[in-house]
Amino acid sequence: MKCSVTNLGDAVLMTAAGRIDLSNAEAFKDALSAALATAKSALVIDLAGVDYISSAGLRSLMIVFKAGKGQGKAFAIAGLQPLVLEIFTISRFNLVFPLFGKVREAIEKLVPDALPEFDAH
Repeated sequence: MKCSVTNLGDAVLMTAAGRIDLSNAEAFKDALSAALATAKSALVIDLAGVDYISSAGLRSLMIVFKAGKGQGKAFAIAGLQPLVLEIFTISRFNLVFPLFGKVREAIEKLVPDALPEFDAH
């Protein structure tokens, strides 16, 4: 699993790639928490490069989602591959997290002021 972070005005875009499972879920949670700490208003997570996420990875997302909610920060997940979307659906996490097909859609909904910076990126 690899993660990278891009600041987009008041929002932070975190991009993850690879598998997220028990072997790296704690590192994923730490990366999410660090990204959330730098976000002023919203954290958008791009999972287009993630080909598998286990329940441990879903737990990491839930922990950071709850922390962000407590801080009044918006949260979105974008770009789920079909298998990952199926995992979210089976676990009913698709009803918990705001999911978007594309990162741009999430940014447009949560932090429209960041769109010009995202489009230039």
